[in-house]
Amino acid sequence: MTIAKTRSDVDPIDTNSSQKVRAATGSTIGAIIENYDFLAYGTAAALYLGPAFFPSNDPLVSTLSAFAALGVGFLMRPVGGIIAGHLGDRIGRKPVLVGALILMGIGTVLIGILPTYETIGVAAPILLVLLRLVQGIGYGAEWGGAVLMAFEHAPIRRRGFYAAIPQIGVPAGLLLANVAFLSVTGITDDWAWRIPFLFSAVLVFVGLWIRYGVNESPEFEQAKLNKQLVKNPVGEVLRRDGKTVLQAICLRLAETCGFYVVVTFLLTYLVQEDIATKETGLFGVVLASIIGLVSHPIYGALSDRFGRKTVYICGSAFTTLFAIPLFLLINTGNAVLIITAMVLALVLGHDSLAGVQSSWFPELFDTSKRTSGASLGYQGAAVIAGFVPFIATGLWALWGWVGVSVLIVIVGLISLIAALITPETAPVKTGLR
Repeated sequence: MTIAKTRSDVDPIDTNSSQKVRAATGSTIGAIIENYDFLAYGTAAALYLGPAFFPSNDPLVSTLSAFAALGVGFLMRPVGGIIAGHLGDRIGRKPVLVGALILMGIGTVLIGILPTYETIGVAAPILLVLLRLVQGIGYGAEWGGAVLMAFEHAPIRRRGFYAAIPQIGVPAGLLLANVAFLSVTGITDDWAWRIPFLFSAVLVFVGLWIRYGVNESPEFEQAKLNKQLVKNPVGEVLRRDGKTVLQAICLRLAETCGFYVVVTFLLTYLVQEDIATKETGLFGVVLASIIGLVSHPIYGALSDRFGRKTVYICGSAFTTLFAIPLFLLINTGNAVLIITAMVLALVLGHDSLAGVQSSWFPELFDTSKRTSGASLGYQGAAVIAGFVPFIATGLWALWGWVGVSVLIVIVGLISLIAALITPETAPVKTGLR
């Protein structure tokens, strides 16, 4: 495995403070929009899209079908990661960011105007799945470029903090998506789910305007100047760093699988088990998202000070240990305890892992293949995570909430073991200056 010691172990070539802030801001704004677009489907699938596109006499069957379509989008995320990895390592990080945002926006807006099953029959779910494929490619292309623009502009000893800033896009996008759906809860027709999707057009326009003002990564420019770029970065990564990619996939499972259990499956579980209203679940997700705007960079800064492994091991262990208490609190039916459980699961579990991935994953790969390596690891885990709501719903139908808890424990242990065996890369631990 190659652990990157970039640019002769010195700080970034462009040390202009305004560029560092601009790169982090531009990456974050785009990440917020991409996550809004992608995660809005998860909320809509849990609450609306089953009956609209997959009608059935059994609500559980409709929900399973909608969650299956959710998973299809995740299947394409590695494809987006491969495309973005190749282009990002060959022509630059910035063009990939712009293209990903446009592609994602198109897919989301078209979902907002898509006729339902009642109008065009079986063509409706087919078109929905095709648009989920488009969304998956766009989202898969986004993460690597956004994180690396912030990472490669940052001071080397503060990369954990700066690279974690674009990760705010997850809670911010989730926050926007859930606020959008909360704002339309009084609407009883299709506009209740169409409006949040159509709102994406405004966000994309703003995101493109900001991203055009961000300079290319100075580290990529230097690698290009020194003729260090490789012709087939994806092939190089798979041939030389396949083990590292697999480790990154395992590292991410606890974060991403736990996340989709909370923000998607639990919304269905609360309503169909008649434990609480959908508004209670949405409020829990919104509150956790607000806290996540601060917690992600805090965890990134902690990883700069104490090491990537230390923070990650703590987050993986918490996710594993909290799997059963999560449902014990949810099953009380007490709104305060339900919201507390969801907030703890996301802030102490998901955020502690997501805030570290954005620096740890890129540091495991050389500059010439960094986008490819980090993207393949990150998006590879998404293939599994995309079907977690579907799998969780099936386990719930067979064994109740205990089956879902066991699922969380399994992915938590996988990530914990991966964290224990993956090398530390933080400057504070490796002596990098």
